[in-house]
Amino acid sequence: MAERLLAFDTSTDRLSIAVRHGGHVVAHDGPGGAQSSTTLIPRIRALLAEAGLTLGALDAIVFGRGPGSFTGLRTACAVAQGLGYGADVPLLPVDTLHALAEDARHRFGTPRVVALLDARMDQVYVARVAFDGAMATVADTEVMAPESVVVPAGWVLAGNAFAAYGERLPAAAGRHEAWPTAEALLRLAPALLAAGRAVAPADAWPLYVRDKVAQTTEERAAAKAAAILATPAPSAKVVP
Repeated sequence: MAERLLAFDTSTDRLSIAVRHGGHVVAHDGPGGAQSSTTLIPRIRALLAEAGLTLGALDAIVFGRGPGSFTGLRTACAVAQGLGYGADVPLLPVDTLHALAEDARHRFGTPRVVALLDARMDQVYVARVAFDGAMATVADTEVMAPESVVVPAGWVLAGNAFAAYGERLPAAAGRHEAWPTAEALLRLAPALLAAGRAVAPADAWPLYVRDKVAQTTEERAAAKAAAILATPAPSAKVVP
């Protein structure tokens, strides 16, 4: 079982990072959005130090692959790839709506979740997630108008879209605010790793749902910084 994991999500306007070392978890949650590209790597460095881990000691790097903010998804994937390449660590991309549903399941005890993320542009990202023990069935993620969301009998709605679209969303057995947190990613990781979902850095990609757009200067800078952080320092030469 993987006991040394780094997880992060930048798909929303919140930045969430967590590190597991054995049974101990250290985490950070704070403002995300445009700030993620500049704060993600320093926060990762600080949490790894707090946990007493180096990048090379990790069993895997877990990240929210989307859907969500285009900029946030590209930042997360670029940083994960840079760290994975430099430290030779496998990556575990996880659907953000799966992580959001796990946050709702963990906090509210809801095994059947219609997970929602605000997709802006008067739409929401939607996926149905049904938990069965450590595993879950995740239906295809879609983007649609809030009025088009369908909630089966006995399922709950969970996500971050209620403030924007609450009155336009259908009735449900329950409504819970939930987020794709890094700690939710850590809870999902063992079963997903055991199922062979880890990939090489070259095979890790964001899940956009909508069409993707070009990488920004800030995201390229984040990827470069991640590669530098993961590259071991050269050994010092001893001069006789």
